[in-house]
Amino acid sequence: MVAIAYIAGFLLEDKVVCNDRFSEDSYKTVAQGTKKEGCTFLFMMLYFFSMASSIWWVILSLTWFLAAGMKWGHEAIEANSQYFHLAAWAVPAIKTITILAVGQVDGDILSGVCFVGINNVDALRGFVLAPLFVYLFIGTSFLLAGFVSLFRIRTIMKHDGTKTEKLEKLMVRIGIFSVLYTVPATIVIACYFYEQAFREHTNHPPMSPDFTVFMIKYLMTLIVGITSGFWIWSGKTLNSWRKFYTRLTNSKQGETTV
Repeated sequence: MVAIAYIAGFLLEDKVVCNDRFSEDSYKTVAQGTKKEGCTFLFMMLYFFSMASSIWWVILSLTWFLAAGMKWGHEAIEANSQYFHLAAWAVPAIKTITILAVGQVDGDILSGVCFVGINNVDALRGFVLAPLFVYLFIGTSFLLAGFVSLFRIRTIMKHDGTKTEKLEKLMVRIGIFSVLYTVPATIVIACYFYEQAFREHTNHPPMSPDFTVFMIKYLMTLIVGITSGFWIWSGKTLNSWRKFYTRLTNSKQGETTV
């Protein structure tokens, strides 16, 4: 959904982020607030799902910790799934509604989408920078705690003479997946730090922001969606799709025969 929002912004160019001209001789102005429907819609898509993805990362790390550190079984974790969904969808929804209520939606002429904190540093810090930092910190903490527990389990298994190949493969996968998520997420936060630091000094010319930083931010924001697929790039996933395709083709052949 985040990628779709950026693709829409790219295709629509400045139609969403800029207001229409009052006359042929006037200049276009950047959209602000919630008066322009397209701008508001793209903001809701982008902000809601980007924040939801960060919270799901926290939940994923939490469930790893509960399974490895607290010895929770699959059934116990699944029994609390409604609370996970409540946190992942309700918190971003509340924040999105709050931003719409205070009218802190601005057009981003670089990306063609609307977001929060483009012109207001306090909004950037409160609604983007602080939440992303907190989510990354909490998720990484759970992740490290889970790794410590897995290392303890591995040590006990080796001491008892039990094979640890499967556990070690799982630890490697979790480790690689974590790096593929935390590194881009950290870079995104660093880019937002640069933005808020730059805006504090805009009244002291001559200064211009480094365009590369903004491009890196967009790249790292979207690359997480690709790297997150690492977890499901496995033989089990391919087998599941193979079964689905086989079932689909068999049902179509049955309909043709009838």
